[in-house]
Formats: sequence, C-alpha cells, structure tokens
Amino acid sequence: MATKVRSIEKAGETGNVRQCDVMILGSGLAGSISAMCLASQGFKVALVDAGQHPRFAIGESMTPQLIEWLQILRARFDVPELEHLFDIKATTKHIGPHHGKKQSFGFIRQVPGKEPDPREATMFVIPKVLTEASHLFRQETDQYYFHVAAKYGCITRQNWRATDLDFDDDGVTVTGHNGEVFRARYLIDASGFRSPLAEKFGLREEPARFKHHSRSLFTHYVGVKPFDDVCHHPRSLRPPAPWNGGTLHHMIDRGWFWIIPFNNTKESTNPVCSVGLTFDPRKYPKPDNMTPEEEFHHYLDMYPSVKRQFVGARRVREWVSTDRLQYSSSRSIGYRWCLMSHAAGFLDPLFSRGLSNTFEVMYALLSRLVKALDDDDFSVDRFEYVDTVERGLLQYNDDLVNSSFIAFNHFRLWNAVFRVWAAFLTPGVMRLTRARLDYALDQDERHFEALENTAYPGLWWPESSEFKNILEITAETCEKYEVGELDGDAAADIIFKMLNECDLVNPVFGWKDPEDTRFVLPTTAMMAKFMYWANRKAPAEMQQLGRAFVGGLVRSGVRGKKVL
Repeated sequence: MATKVRSIEKAGETGNVRQCDVMILGSGLAGSISAMCLASQGFKVALVDAGQHPRFAIGESMTPQLIEWLQILRARFDVPELEHLFDIKATTKHIGPHHGKKQSFGFIRQVPGKEPDPREATMFVIPKVLTEASHLFRQETDQYYFHVAAKYGCITRQNWRATDLDFDDDGVTVTGHNGEVFRARYLIDASGFRSPLAEKFGLREEPARFKHHSRSLFTHYVGVKPFDDVCHHPRSLRPPAPWNGGTLHHMIDRGWFWIIPFNNTKESTNPVCSVGLTFDPRKYPKPDNMTPEEEFHHYLDMYPSVKRQFVGARRVREWVSTDRLQYSSSRSIGYRWCLMSHAAGFLDPLFSRGLSNTFEVMYALLSRLVKALDDDDFSVDRFEYVDTVERGLLQYNDDLVNSSFIAFNHFRLWNAVFRVWAAFLTPGVMRLTRARLDYALDQDERHFEALENTAYPGLWWPESSEFKNILEITAETCEKYEVGELDGDAAADIIFKMLNECDLVNPVFGWKDPEDTRFVLPTTAMMAKFMYWANRKAPAEMQQLGRAFVGGLVRSGVRGKKVL
C-alpha cells in the first residue's frame, strides 16, 4: 500500500491539539471508506466514533448500482481493498464467511389471515453479468474497513464523543468528551441521525419534508426457515430463482416485512438472518403496552405463511423499535463541513437504495474535497453539487417509496410501480459502467465528471426526461388512488399504458408484459438480446448509452483490462 504525502506541514501536533486535514465523525462504512480514500491521497485523517466495533448496523443489502460506485471509488482513489465488496466470493474470501448472497429482489403480497396468492408476487433477479451482490453482515464489514482505514494511517478513536464543534475561517476545532482536541481543515459528519453537526447548526427540518411515513422494528434471528420451504405453492407458480436467494419483501397494507439471510450460500458459516417490519405509523401507531418483540409477533400472527418461517426461530440480539424513520435537513453543505448521506436525511430501506445513495454522495464530495484541500479553498459553491445530488436522491426515492407503500394493498397497481422501478435500473447501472471503463483506459477524471452533467441529479437514470416524467406521473397516480379519486385497476392501467408507450423501456426482459411476466430473470442470452436492442433498435437516447457501453467493453478487452 502506497500513499502520497500532500500535507506534512499541516499534519502533526501543535501543543495539545492534534492536527489533521479532515476529521470524520462516524466510522461506519461511509466514514471508514471516506477516510481510506482521503488517506490514500496523502491527507491526514482523523476518524472518530461515539461507539465501537463490532456493532449492529442496518443497510445490509447491496445493489448493482452500489457496486458500480464502489468500483468507481476504487479506481479513482486507488484503494484496492474495496474490491472485497465487489461480489459475494470476494467478500467471503477477504472479509469472512459470514455474508449472504443478494441474487434477487422478491416481493409477495400478504393479506391478514390468508395464505398468499402465488400470482400476487414479483421478482427481479439481478443479471450475473452485472454483479453477484451480497447481503452484508455489517458488524463484520464495518469493523474490517475501520481497520483498513487505520492501516492507511488514519488516526482512529472509538468510544469518542464530540462535545463541541468550533468553526472559524481557517478550520474547525473539535473537542471530545475526554478533553482531547482535534484541529481540522474540513469536517465530514457521517454519524447518522444523531449528527452533532446537524444539532449545532439546527439543520433538521421539522417535520421532515417527505411525503412518505414509516417506522420500523428490526433485529437478527437464527433458525428462520426459507420461504421456499413453507409457502406451499405449486412449483409451476413459483419464481425461477429461490425466494431465499435474495432479499424477500412480504408486502402488507402500507408496510413490509424484510427477510435478509446471511446463510444462503454454502460457504457461509453464519446462521443469522436479518429480520424487520417497516410500516406506516399513521395506520399502525406505536403501542404503549407492548414490547417491540410482542408487537412484532402481534403482526406476525396475522400472516400464516410468514409466521411459518419463524417456527422454532430465536432472536439473537435486542429489538430496535424506531419512531418515524424519515428525517431531512435544510442543507448538507457549509463552509468547511458536510453532512454525508444518512447524517443529512433518510427515507426507508425499501429497494436497498441507502448504501448506493451514500456512495454516490461520497464520490461527489471526495472528488471535490481532494481538490479543495490542495487549493486550500473550501468555498461553499464548489461543493454545491453535493447538496443538489443529496436532495435529488431523497426526493426521487420519496416518490418511489411512497408510491410503493400506497400500492402494496392492490397487486396490479404494485406490479405497475414495481416495473417503473425495475425497468430503468439497467440503464442506470450501464452509465456508471461506461464511465468506469473509459476511465480505466486513460485515467481521465472527466469521464466521472460527465456523470454529474445531468438534468436530474439523484434520479437513477438522471439524463432521461421521459423516465422522470413516468416516475412523477406514477407518484401522482398512486396518490389519486390513495384518496379515492381512482380505483386500483384504473391507476394501474395509467402506469402500464405509460410503460407500454415508452420506447425506452427494454422489451426483452418482459417489462411490458405485466400479466405474463411477473418474475424477471435475465439470462446471458437475454442480456445479449437486450444489448442488440439497445445498440440497434432502441431510441437514440438508449442507443447512445448502449453503444458507448459496448465500446468500453471492447476497448477494455483489447487492452486486457479487467472490466467486470
């Protein structure tokens, strides 16, 4: 491991004050990987946390888009340890055999007191050509990357609570509960909801600006049975991949149970499964007379097939019971500081977008911060995009998740919303892969800068005005269903019509066939057909993306680069 030295004069000690270039509050994945990236560029980084590792954390489910952002950070900042998150095999080999595979997103509708209808289910299986994603056992991954940050030379502290933040024109002075003082040129707050920075500047919006409402109960269990073993559905009506091969969502009226196994590969030695229930507190108010465990089982008792998964299962840690999950901040950037991702706001774990959003914000921040540190110029306007993309990621996720919660109680409407989300995932990943492949050839950062030159930052295909329009009309249509202006079938018909008339929607995977294709498993042959369509028959917007993607693959292959 080699790092550049860029700040020798500013790093070190002055009296009793520890000097550093950047101080990071919070040593979860966001904080530790940010610290690694900055230290790899020769900057002195202090990484502190009010808690200690190993510890429980949510955000356990990976996506192809997240893995692309990890690959971009690995390439741009030369931190090869990020490769250990690229697929389940690498994670198992380098971090440990305690992680599961994320092969799919599976959804099945549940009705109180009834067995689920196998026809009221959807699944999207992640194409293997994109990634073999993981379910992360976060207490292990977070501790691993905290230690890697230390290996890169970061000053580290655990059980260290910041009690005072004092900003001036030249930097920030951070005082700990034990009297230890750090002086930094820039502060990143990656601590999450209880952000010292948000508290100091009064940044929390009350109430949060989002339409969506949910609260959550969650913990870890052992002995949870695979849904495939207890669902009693005929094989002809089951999805082509096992429910237990990925993240399973049991949809209820305005809520969902999650089942995230860490033991669904033969290499895993971890018997644990992540379990949670996220639901709308306006429909399911938090009770005063139940423990979280009693409340969870109260709802579990309503759904026979879900309950069968838990026969003989035992929790292995204390329950967490939240109030409303949604929070937001008036801004996430200021002079010499940033609220990173979950310190700035949070929406809901549905669709596993939290980590992907975090790493997109991380790249936007770090790519600017490196230059700001070199220039000694921390003017707010040079970081403005970070705030813009942060707000966009939360706004578009609010549209999607709120629409989904509304649609959960009407399967055809859910099936339509599911397709709005899934149909545009592949081009969203392709644009990131294209930039990464081009960068691998010439090391020109302009390929990554071009990713930010978009009309709709934060949208998962941010160049597409047609996609933005579809998402916005979907949100509006679901809200009309919610208040009774439309019935469920009429609302679904509006969304299906938009998708069928949209030439950008990939026709190969079956997104335009809601009655015939509820389970989407893109095989290698289907991916080849999709690439042919994207390069030859799709609208110009998609052809441009498809041709650039294939061109990057070919050029990288010719030069012997590892591309996927």
